[in-house]
Amino acid sequence: MSSPHDFDFFHGAWQVLHRRRTDFLDPHGDWTEFRGTSRCRPLFDGAANLDEVDMPRLAAKGATLRLFDPQTGRWSLNWASSITGTLFPPVFGRFEGGRGEFYGDDVHDGKDVRVRFVWSGVSATSARWEQAFSVDGGETWLTNWTMDFTRASGTPAG
Repeated sequence: MSSPHDFDFFHGAWQVLHRRRTDFLDPHGDWTEFRGTSRCRPLFDGAANLDEVDMPRLAAKGATLRLFDPQTGRWSLNWASSITGTLFPPVFGRFEGGRGEFYGDDVHDGKDVRVRFVWSGVSATSARWEQAFSVDGGETWLTNWTMDFTRASGTPAG
């Protein structure tokens, strides 16, 4: 069951290996791979956190504000991009059995999409995030971005 400390593992500095599709909706599209960094800090005694991802290859940064709602036991993940200067619609969900799944609705290239974020492989030194879109209401999913996080050398976990 989710708790306000689900994302405690993510606090600190990380190296990031990104893989993303050149076209988020094309199942046959090419993938690009590039490196970046991330730094996350806790807020509200762990019931929230803020991270910034630096992606020099894209000349971009992103930030996620994660907030735990004790009433529902769910997290909201709120992503903002330095490219657009906007806050995207949140995804909502929880961790169960060491895996976090978060869902929301958005628009990509003028098409309504269902969005899924998955956190898996969580440890003190590594984690994986992936994003998938569905254009059929969640019947099928196309993974279009993954981030493999490795704890930055010499930085403590949490």
